[in-house]
Amino acid sequence: MIKDSFPGKKSVALLLDPDKTDSDSLEGILSVASEYKADFIFAGGSLTFNSIDNLIDAIKSLSSIPIVLFPGNLLQLSRKADAILLLSLISGRNPELLIGNHVIAAPYLRDLREKLISVGYILVGGGNKTSVEYISQTEAIPADKPDIVVATALAGEMLGFNMIYLEAGSGASAPVPQRIIREVRKNVLIPIAVGGGLRTPSDISGAFDSGANLIVLGNSCESNPQILADACKIRDSFRHRMST
Repeated sequence: MIKDSFPGKKSVALLLDPDKTDSDSLEGILSVASEYKADFIFAGGSLTFNSIDNLIDAIKSLSSIPIVLFPGNLLQLSRKADAILLLSLISGRNPELLIGNHVIAAPYLRDLREKLISVGYILVGGGNKTSVEYISQTEAIPADKPDIVVATALAGEMLGFNMIYLEAGSGASAPVPQRIIREVRKNVLIPIAVGGGLRTPSDISGAFDSGANLIVLGNSCESNPQILADACKIRDSFRHRMST
């Protein structure tokens, strides 16, 4: 069961958006993910034009990597994923994304408890306004306010979330600063995921070194699939270092 060990050791996830993934690009990026043994495929996005179930079916036909639902809205709920991230946007004050949508989704998810992973989702400002901020109608916590990020992460841990997700946002001009990851890591015991704006091996290595348990790559892989291979190699080097 994925939930029991998620994310486990240093891990890499490939985020695939049903609205940005066609059959040709899917086959190519999944071949890279399989070759370099990416740990998870996240399925989801901010909008919903295409079926999340169709994307999950297509992924399963091409890969055996576990699929984790990363729902951007209520239309992206699915029973077909191996695990489901129950995201609560704790950095914002939009009640629908804190608890409202969860109440609506609860009857649907009631018999899927064994798949649910509760996540405290924190947006960290990276300069330009991201799609996540626009769609969620919330403001990110400024990158120069690490104390607020840490306090928010601590609150999430105390409320019982299984993981903290530090997100710079889709298409962010810069990743979550390493100093913020380090400060959150010093203060919380639960796993930390980091996503958004990770475009270079240095970004990925720095995030892992600062305390991230899970790196999530999305947009950067669309134009540069090699970054996924690089991330898996960096992950392997950290795992080797930790085992010796």
